[in-house]
Amino acid sequence: MKYLPHIIVCLLVMNCNSKPKNEKTNAIETKEQPEQLMKKLTIHQFQVIDLYGKTFDFSNLKGKKIMVVNTASECGLTPQYKNLQELYDNYKDEDFTIVGFPANNFGAQEPGSNTDIAEFCTKNYGVTFPMMSKVSVKGNDMHEVYQFLTQQEKNGLEDNEVTWNFQKYLLDENGHLVRVVQPKVLPIDESIINWIEGK
Repeated sequence: MKYLPHIIVCLLVMNCNSKPKNEKTNAIETKEQPEQLMKKLTIHQFQVIDLYGKTFDFSNLKGKKIMVVNTASECGLTPQYKNLQELYDNYKDEDFTIVGFPANNFGAQEPGSNTDIAEFCTKNYGVTFPMMSKVSVKGNDMHEVYQFLTQQEKNGLEDNEVTWNFQKYLLDENGHLVRVVQPKVLPIDESIINWIEGK
């Protein structure tokens, strides 16, 4: 019994020591959450090079809905350029834009240089929406914009992959990814138009 007071004191000390640990752990968890949220990207954080070698800053598109699409000049879906231009003409003055990224990842269907691509788009489809220089949209050399579009930890929506030419990514006015549209869905699909018009 003579050791009982010592045991009680030890138990009290242990309890006192354990409480600050719990409080410290909670404090760390609370602190980490905002840091994790800060890692979430928006497309507005990126600068890229366009077909003509000029810097294109996505931050200039704040307040606009954006469609990002990977394109190719020798694909069965290449006629979608016509629909893309039509969509752009109809809504470019209503806080909407399209940004094209030529890519040679599928069937080597975009083999030309940036100059070749620019000439093809202008001559055959009268393209006036912004077109970026040729990039890779999948694999080890995937461009950073497409890393953002395809990785949930960066886009905050979902993990996905580009399955073919003319896959479309829809981003809201704040630069957040809201929808992935498969390649064969036309740019003038009713669901896309409804999204642009806010229906």
